[in-house]
Amino acid sequence: MAHTHTAGTGVSEPSARTRNRWLLVAGALLLQLAIGGVYAWSVIGGALGEADSWQLGKVQAALPFTVSVGMIFIGSFLGGRIQDDHGPRLVALAGGTIYAGGILLASLANGSDDYWLLIVGYGVVSGFGLGFAYIVPIAMLQKWFPDKKGLITGLAVGGFGFGAVITAPVAQWLIDRDPQDPTSAFLPLGLAYLVMALAGASVFRNPPEGYTVPGYEPPAATGDGSGDYSTSEALRTPQWYLLTAILTLSVSAGISLISQAKASATDIAGFSVTGAAAVVGVLAIFNGAGRIVWAGISDRIGRMRTFAAILVLQGVCLIALPHAGSALLFTVLAAIIYLCYGGAFGTMPATAGDYFGLRDAGAIYGLMLIGWSLGGILGPVVASALIGEDKAYTVAYTTVGVIALASVALTFVTKVPAGRRAGDAGHA
Repeated sequence: MAHTHTAGTGVSEPSARTRNRWLLVAGALLLQLAIGGVYAWSVIGGALGEADSWQLGKVQAALPFTVSVGMIFIGSFLGGRIQDDHGPRLVALAGGTIYAGGILLASLANGSDDYWLLIVGYGVVSGFGLGFAYIVPIAMLQKWFPDKKGLITGLAVGGFGFGAVITAPVAQWLIDRDPQDPTSAFLPLGLAYLVMALAGASVFRNPPEGYTVPGYEPPAATGDGSGDYSTSEALRTPQWYLLTAILTLSVSAGISLISQAKASATDIAGFSVTGAAAVVGVLAIFNGAGRIVWAGISDRIGRMRTFAAILVLQGVCLIALPHAGSALLFTVLAAIIYLCYGGAFGTMPATAGDYFGLRDAGAIYGLMLIGWSLGGILGPVVASALIGEDKAYTVAYTTVGVIALASVALTFVTKVPAGRRAGDAGHA
């Protein structure tokens, strides 16, 4: 479609609208801050283990979070497909509403007899809504920012990582008001999430047909056509499965700590309960920052080199973590793990765009998020099972760390498909 020109200006309409694209980034960050509160679960899970009316074991306390992350793939796949066909706003509004509704449903649970309600509300409903909303700004902003693909996808998911920075201390404050009823914190949190998600999603829209960024020239295509893959075409390539495996293993490594962060801080480094909750909030800053920092790094050094670095750092720090007797060393090691965990989510959307194109980006990356769900189940389950009641942190984190180090091999065999653009490899 030819560009239309704004009367009297000689500036093409799509180009003139680029100055408004940063409003969509702000909306995306607000939505992601709301749904990113899921990463503060260890604060709530810890309280459920201590409250007389709940007294949940480590595996039971981790299960609502595990189910929530497990549902993300279903939501993200459906949300990605619907967004590709019908646009981002409706999908994001629906996802934010479902997510907040699940949190509000969980607030009705009053004790261990209502454990199922916690699984259904926080786990199934909230997790589905989270995935439904999460995929939207990632696919949308890549279309608005073809000139800053790595950085902008980092920003698109950065707010998600920062969500726990806000939620962790607020949730601890709410729980401290009534320690025997920790789920009462879900009511105010759910209402706040609803307002934030709806406000952020209300500005979402796809760029107009023929949209261009002034001064940006897309890389010349090689071979025939643009090289954009359909969802079915992407699924027929080995690259899709290799990228999904890399995401799965990176998520498993980082989330094994995230799911046990509060307990690990108290048991390994001697933090108080309140201090551990504060540390969880501080560490969430690194989860958010990693999405932006590593995504920017990947634009410079290449996607696979970035993933190799992420996996190596996670593996080494996880192995060292149980031996960190001081609060400072524990915090530094945990911060690096959080930074790398976030980095995988900041880097993978741009990687998928490099490998498969942007035409069906929502559905292709939405499917790839099965790696998030698989990793989100494997990491917490393995960690909680190995730690057990004996607090065997060395066995647990060493096992996960060794797996992360072994996973580096995948980054050396994953190459951009031959039909893709020469300039779209992220220096891969």
